[in-house]
Amino acid sequence: MLRTIERFCELVELVAGILLGAVMMLIVASTAGRYLFAWTIPDSFDMSRLLIGACIMWGLASIGYRGGHIAVDLVYEMAGGRMRRLIDLFAWAVLLGFTVMLTWMLWYRVTGAYTSNESTFDLRLPVWPLIALIWVGCAVSVITVGLSILRAPRENDDPDFGGSGQ
Repeated sequence: MLRTIERFCELVELVAGILLGAVMMLIVASTAGRYLFAWTIPDSFDMSRLLIGACIMWGLASIGYRGGHIAVDLVYEMAGGRMRRLIDLFAWAVLLGFTVMLTWMLWYRVTGAYTSNESTFDLRLPVWPLIALIWVGCAVSVITVGLSILRAPRENDDPDFGGSGQ
């Protein structure tokens, strides 16, 4: 079971990396075209802003399981092992709650873009598929954060365990 979860998380990280590479290439090509040739890639602004959103959500999904996010250590470092586990579980639970709400509200954004036929400025491409990609990243974040919560109590019995990426 753990191997399946690890493979799933590796796939999430692969998608996040591909998205990051795609947005980087689009922005570099657009900038180079604009400054070197006085020509821009049509819809590069719309596509890059939506791809950056997808990068953020898929990146959140990646750290949702790995726990590589920023943490404040003021109280955490002074706490013992049991208190650290409680702090970690509380932090993961709050993150899960906000991620679930964000996923729920983002679904309305996807359906709204679809029903209103929202499109890009230059080529009039529909934007709902890219917004749906953002939503899928957010939905995967719910899964990975949930897996982190389930994993936290089962981590090794090391009293200095810190699941928040310390």
